Amino acid sequence: MSEQNTKDLAVKDLLTEALSKKIEQVIAQLTEAQATYQGNLILANSLGAEDMVLTDILARFLPEIPQFVLDTGRLPEETLTLLANMTGRYPQTMVHVYYPESTAVEAYVRDHGINAFYQSQSLRKACCAVRKLEPLRRALSDRKAWITGLRREQSVTRDAVAFSEWDESNGLQKLNPLADWTDKEVWAYIHHFNVPYNALHDQHYPSIGCAPCTRAISVGEDLRAGRWWWENPESRECGLHAASSISLRQDA
Repeated sequence: MSEQNTKDLAVKDLLTEALSKKIEQVIAQLTEAQATYQGNLILANSLGAEDMVLTDILARFLPEIPQFVLDTGRLPEETLTLLANMTGRYPQTMVHVYYPESTAVEAYVRDHGINAFYQSQSLRKACCAVRKLEPLRRALSDRKAWITGLRREQSVTRDAVAFSEWDESNGLQKLNPLADWTDKEVWAYIHHFNVPYNALHDQHYPSIGCAPCTRAISVGEDLRAGRWWWENPESRECGLHAASSISLRQDA
């Protein structure tokens, strides 16, 4: 058997029966959501591995569902490169890019300093509020539901993520179709379908946010240990995914 044939078989083996079933479930959930919310839903694309899986699924089966990306102004160059590559790979996908209000960023930097988020959790959350939460509110305005790539395996702050939950802070339904996917399944999908991904993943960055708030992790560390690593694990969220008031857990 040739080396190429061996590689082809190895890639084919990545798509197990269990993963194939999960892919079908994701497509079914998103198809139902598109009908239920009559087009008023959108994918929040962080450009992480999970969201690239969802991007590929939507491009192939539901290209009419739009996406948005929050460019905080502090994203790594590799993330911006992926954004450019993604729009080239999936021209049928509508991607909106939202930026923070310049006056709010200027005020934060003037009052606290360019890297004030290292000083305290309150200053870090204030930075996230300016660079992420305010643009998020604009991105979600007039929407009935949003889609995310949250998974239970990612961290202790996400181990109760449901497939569908009410997002109290934003006042709309939140869908997490990859909630029960493992990290191995995410990467099996990416490699099987040759999905583009952030080059930093190959440098031990499983979770990627703003450049100054993200580092590589060591073997055995939590998948999100590189995010705001100077804080306690229980507080490592920016506020985009606050705890929902009602969780509709539907395990398959």
